[in-house]
Amino acid sequence: MTQPPHGQVPPSGSVQPPPVPDAQPAPAWLGHPHTVPAAPRRRSPAAVIGVCLGAVAVLVLGLVAIVALNRQDTPLANPAYRDTPSSQDIPSQLPGGAGAPASASPGPSTELSTPSATGPQKVLKLADHPILQDPNAGLQNRVCTLPAWQSTQAGAEAFFTAASKCLDAAWGPFLTAYGLPFTPPALHFPTGASFETECGTIQVGIATAAYYCENNLYVPFRGLQTDQYGNNPGVYLALFAHEYGHHVQEVAGLMDAAWQKIYEAGQNSPAGLEMSRRKELQAQCFSGMFLGAHVDQGGTINRDMYNKAWNDQETRGDNTSRSHDHGTNAHYASWWRAGATSNRISDCNTFAAPSSEVS
Repeated sequence: MTQPPHGQVPPSGSVQPPPVPDAQPAPAWLGHPHTVPAAPRRRSPAAVIGVCLGAVAVLVLGLVAIVALNRQDTPLANPAYRDTPSSQDIPSQLPGGAGAPASASPGPSTELSTPSATGPQKVLKLADHPILQDPNAGLQNRVCTLPAWQSTQAGAEAFFTAASKCLDAAWGPFLTAYGLPFTPPALHFPTGASFETECGTIQVGIATAAYYCENNLYVPFRGLQTDQYGNNPGVYLALFAHEYGHHVQEVAGLMDAAWQKIYEAGQNSPAGLEMSRRKELQAQCFSGMFLGAHVDQGGTINRDMYNKAWNDQETRGDNTSRSHDHGTNAHYASWWRAGATSNRISDCNTFAAPSSEVS
């Protein structure tokens, strides 16, 4: 859940943990809002002179079987990323220059942020934001080591504190490469029935598993519903990475630019709600990018955690919460899977997507 800037009361709706779904096999990938992910890499056998026709036939059948088995796996992120921008992706003038050109995408952009005397500044753009332009930019594949999940206040604090370090290491270098003013968010672990933020008093409940407000990330243990989810760290990690995705938007300037459009249209107007969905679905995509870049890299984010997070996304969204500001459950899952599968930040450009893909 995110906040409007300047401490105003946020709209209703949040990332909510739903009831635990019945156990079922991992569903086929629902697809990608923009592009089809790269096919799994295959090893080409070296040409062998003099092999008999029967041996060739056996080899071909073996390859077919391997490909068939691979298709049953949950797709992983393509590792051919670039986490630093190319020269054409960096603005010729860093934030503080002239106004940005109007975007031709469904989500129009705003001008650059207000100039300051020194230091990097946010770039208040949406679809044409610099970090969304390089089709090969993504997060580095890194090792992330997390403590074993324990469904206690202390256990959750240890888990999310370690996760935040991995998220800092993933997103910090990426954002600073674009001249953006990255600082890690402050973590808070409220224990009461409510907690105070710059955005107001927040009630802990099913709709408040985690909350982001003005560079502060709150994770109330009572909102995680550990009595239902139990030992499923992949679900908790994806939820946390979604809220951290809002911090990425905040640092980059995407958050402020989106809220400006929401205020202009009205928070509960069709246009305002659509802009809110674009913002939330991008955070979903950023969450998927993080897990896709860190799974099976030698740390503790393993395939089981990744698969649990993959399957859980279908249970979240506006169909579950009965709201209209986060996106349907199908879109909530497809955008997360887009980031997880491709690890390309340009594939997280929800502000350039047609309205039909952010409904």
